[in-house]
Amino acid sequence: MRDPLKLALACGALVLPFSVAFTACRAAQSDPPPVQTVAQVEIPRYLGKWYEIARYPRFFQKQCVSDVSAQYAPRKDGRVEVTNRCRKRDGSIDEARGVAEVVDGSNNTKLEVTFMPPFSGDYWIIGLDQEYRWSIVASPNRRSLWILSRTPSLDKKDLDSALRIIRTQGFALDKLQYTSQDNP
Repeated sequence: MRDPLKLALACGALVLPFSVAFTACRAAQSDPPPVQTVAQVEIPRYLGKWYEIARYPRFFQKQCVSDVSAQYAPRKDGRVEVTNRCRKRDGSIDEARGVAEVVDGSNNTKLEVTFMPPFSGDYWIIGLDQEYRWSIVASPNRRSLWILSRTPSLDKKDLDSALRIIRTQGFALDKLQYTSQDNP
């Protein structure tokens, strides 16, 4: 009769390396590559009004039920004035003002946006239509994501292009919350 302890130790010695290797391979497969920005953004072309098409829900937008937009305007100090607006459940408009600053060496594709100093957030442009008709903005940790458009709606072809970029970048499409633009 075999010693149960020796058998368990022998089996464990064989199983453990395979278990560790399997877990490491699975982890490597599930970790998406780092978020990549577009190659370059022309800030003057990016300025103006953008409508939110969809977003990942975030605590700072929990009051927003529709008509979400962002207005970007140049400042004399070279930074960008940011004005975000949305309609709340009671019909009133909520507005937040902030300042965006381009991250050096990013070809204008990465910005730091501050609404409540000293806290700032990453604003990485990861998708941009050649004509600047739509844009995808995200954070490198994949917690924030917005699909923006120059118009209150995005046609199916453009939305499909944006969704393809989002999926390729390792973002979950099922987290997207689509925005109603009832009174843009």
